[in-house]
Amino acid sequence: MDQAETTNFAGSLSRFCRIKWERARDLRKKGAFQEAEKELKEALEEQPDHSLLKASLAEVYQRQDRLVEARILAEAILSSDSQNSQALYVLGEIFFKENKFDEALQCFHQARQKDISPYLTLRIAKTFREMRRFNEALEALDSVLVRESENPRFLKEKAVILNRMKRRDEALRVYEKVQELDPKDSFARKEVYRLRGLKRPDGKTIRELETVVKLPSRKDDAQLHGFLGQKLKDAGKLKEALAEFQTASRLAPENLYFLKQEGFCHYRLGAYPEAIQALSEVFRKEPKDYIVRTTLKKVYVTTQNIGGFITLLEEVLKDHPHNVKLMGVLRGVKKEADVEETDTTR
Repeated sequence: MDQAETTNFAGSLSRFCRIKWERARDLRKKGAFQEAEKELKEALEEQPDHSLLKASLAEVYQRQDRLVEARILAEAILSSDSQNSQALYVLGEIFFKENKFDEALQCFHQARQKDISPYLTLRIAKTFREMRRFNEALEALDSVLVRESENPRFLKEKAVILNRMKRRDEALRVYEKVQELDPKDSFARKEVYRLRGLKRPDGKTIRELETVVKLPSRKDDAQLHGFLGQKLKDAGKLKEALAEFQTASRLAPENLYFLKQEGFCHYRLGAYPEAIQALSEVFRKEPKDYIVRTTLKKVYVTTQNIGGFITLLEEVLKDHPHNVKLMGVLRGVKKEADVEETDTTR
């Protein structure tokens, strides 16, 4: 919803509801979704039919992966206001998460007709990327970059797409530009090292990275430690890779990729209790990660502790009660466990 439309809708809120909506908006931006939900629900008690409040609540549901509730609310809004851009955006995000990219694209384009914010253009570009319609993705990004040539978010997305198109040299130049704009962007720095290293033997890249991460200015760079870990893992040096992923995870505990890779290293090294500990922590926060879930199942099966896996699934489901997919997984695993138990008692 663009600024003018938001201002118009917000103007029809009571003073109490406007304060609640503004608080919820700020909380949502901080990632405090449950607190934002509470503020919006209190506002809706006073103005239950206000579309701005309902659309904002739908977005908060969507950000929490409560897709069923978000869809019901968004579709209810659109049934009476088919051009509500925030509800269209929410529905587009739901379709995106369901890998229904054609439907997501349609929603984002429709929302874009009333909301000219760059963020929607970015979502359109990312949807095109997932559909492997790379040229259209680049066109969408360039429509903004022609006016905002130093927009880091759009430049980084452009570099990602160029990399997918195997236009490595162009991707490298874009990442180098991002680094110039923001020298603290560790992801762009890591990608510069990675792309430059494609033209060098892996052994040389590993040696250079091992030297770089010891420098005082780079020893706390989680992305570089993680990249070194990946190169070591690819080279079959699992113990050394594990140490780098552990360092990266310590430096950036919010980045679950490093903890995930740590768990995979433990698994390949046969350190199953450590693998369970690391991957379970990831799974609790990202229950949709299929590879993490299947790896955990393999570990529990290998250690003959399928009951432990069932317990983990039940605990994660308590934290994500609206995850329909996880409910099905739990039912399937319980059924498998019952079959195995029947076979052993015959």
